Amino acid sequence: MLNRSKWLRVLGLTVAALTTPVTSFAGAQSASADLPDWLKAYVGVASGQIAPVVLERARALYFDKRASGEVHNSCYFAMDATRPNDLSDGQSGGRFYVICEATRTFRVMSAGHGSGLNLPGVANFANGRECARNFGNAQDSNLTTGGSYLTSEIKWSFKGYYRTSGKQLALLTRSFVQFDGVGDTANARERAIGGHAAAKLSQICMLKKPDSPYADSNGYVPLGKLVTYAGGRSNGCTSWSPSEASQVISAISDNPTSLYIYPESRDVNAVSKALASGQSPADKGLYWNSACLAKISSPKYWSKKTLEPLIAQYKADHPAPPSHPAPICATPTN
Repeated sequence: MLNRSKWLRVLGLTVAALTTPVTSFAGAQSASADLPDWLKAYVGVASGQIAPVVLERARALYFDKRASGEVHNSCYFAMDATRPNDLSDGQSGGRFYVICEATRTFRVMSAGHGSGLNLPGVANFANGRECARNFGNAQDSNLTTGGSYLTSEIKWSFKGYYRTSGKQLALLTRSFVQFDGVGDTANARERAIGGHAAAKLSQICMLKKPDSPYADSNGYVPLGKLVTYAGGRSNGCTSWSPSEASQVISAISDNPTSLYIYPESRDVNAVSKALASGQSPADKGLYWNSACLAKISSPKYWSKKTLEPLIAQYKADHPAPPSHPAPICATPTN
């Protein structure tokens, strides 16, 4: 595993980029009023750019947290969940931003959005792979919640083993960075919302491997097929490609920073209201990625007050079937 300094060099950053004090701004007010010339080139709605409102709010949050002493990291994060993620050419869309003003570094990467759910006969708040229509902060909704976050502790978990192209066994351990939020995002811990690699194991069976430190009391470990889904959806968390996740998480290890995710509930509701009245959101000074707006017609925000009772009732009416242990892996014939 690469150490922190090597990961930062891969990301295009340096240790200095995360520790050099930012002295050009005193707080949120100056953050929104004094945009550095080098950063202006990255502002816009084209590919590889960040929308003005997203950057303005991300900078305001970051400099406010620096002024309060809650953040010392010289880089901050932003995400525009109105942009497409799974593009038609099979490439993941760029909508997660790593911005380091001290070193004039701007990086764009992929990030998944919450999948939502379809509860037949109750409510359909599912999202497609490419564009998110539904947003919300309800427990168990699998929806993305826009707003302000701070990165917090990082947890590591063992997921199991998988076979590489050379038929060798490799293990999947996944790091998870917990987010803390305020307002609509205040229940981030309750919802287990954070950032992690878009990687998981499918088709799991139990392999006899008593020499593994992860073996259960009977000497078995999970074995599955590695699946990466950088162009897919998440359970409401921010998911990055495995290589980018390692870089991002390494950069904030023991050095938290701020993350602003657009859109917030007020943005979703304002755009929806404008469209319902036959007006263009842009004409009213509202922002939504035009390509995704054409696909989703109109966005919707589901508050926890509205959605949680529906989810609870659906679960009560449709209890989950009893779980079954994973099967024992078949013995290889070669």
